[in-house]
Amino acid sequence: MELVSINNNHRQSLPIDCNTQSGKRAHEAPLKEIKRNPFIEANTKEVSLASLKKDCIIPNFAKDNEKTIAHHEFIQTALSSVNKMFPNDSINAPEIRVSHEVKGRVAEAIYKPVKELLEHEKTQYYERMAFIIRIPSLSTIINGNKLSLTVGGVRSYNQENLYSRKTYEKVKFFIGFQNMVCCNLCISTDGFQDEMRIANCEELEAKVLEIIQGYKAEKHLHKMKQLGNCSLTERQFAHLLGKARLYNYLPKKEKAIIPELLLNDGQISTIAKDYYNDESFCRDQNGDINMWNVYNLFTAANKSSYIDSFLARNNNALDFCYSIVEVIKSKSPNWFVS
Repeated sequence: MELVSINNNHRQSLPIDCNTQSGKRAHEAPLKEIKRNPFIEANTKEVSLASLKKDCIIPNFAKDNEKTIAHHEFIQTALSSVNKMFPNDSINAPEIRVSHEVKGRVAEAIYKPVKELLEHEKTQYYERMAFIIRIPSLSTIINGNKLSLTVGGVRSYNQENLYSRKTYEKVKFFIGFQNMVCCNLCISTDGFQDEMRIANCEELEAKVLEIIQGYKAEKHLHKMKQLGNCSLTERQFAHLLGKARLYNYLPKKEKAIIPELLLNDGQISTIAKDYYNDESFCRDQNGDINMWNVYNLFTAANKSSYIDSFLARNNNALDFCYSIVEVIKSKSPNWFVS
């Protein structure tokens, strides 16, 4: 694959194809049809950047009345950073999902019944927000699936003490890929910061740029390619899911010596169902399933996560699936598949 420079100053190469056309290659499987699904579902809804700016108030820290970094400021800062790093590439508008609406009213309407409130008398903001910004001109193919370079972040006001004075605020940020067959995100530890502490938008931009520059895309893609070279039999897959159900009830000492798994029981059930029913990533005719498909079943099930746990579980899905591949290749004992 062609090497594409990440920016003009820091020559870190991304092993991704800059050609966005979906023509077939002799050494690749046929490209699968792209579906426009949300990157996260759960209890979220889609909003526009303009709506966040116009229709939402900005929470303040109660003891000093200092404002928080607003959701739209986080998104705009990330978008500005992406434009700086990829000045010659096409960049899509942010896709934004929000949840946990907090409703209020202006002082003049304090005694009005809810049904009599006028629109201009209502206030709102969203406690949790997640967004992605896709760069479709930077893409690659893995196992017949087109992956586009993507950045994104999460902001959850419930992780801030809004009843106190302003201090460092916490956000999450990543750079990785999005599988355009299913819109699942593909996140690795190298491109993910689970708790970024910042005081203002200038610090936020500096840290976003640092994460993008430090992202090891080649290592991330190599891991994902390895998943397609390893398969589980139906028996092994059933054993894996059974152990996954037991995992959350293990004693702490036993948990500490096996690979971490963050998905919950409901998500494990979704994976079991999709093993039979998913159009793109289900078992083959013999009941076998390769680990690339298992990984995508994991990331699809993760779409039911709340916004504040979504990115960590996505990152964990890759680490967990890759650990299974290493175990199978080395034929070493493992609690999940032995």
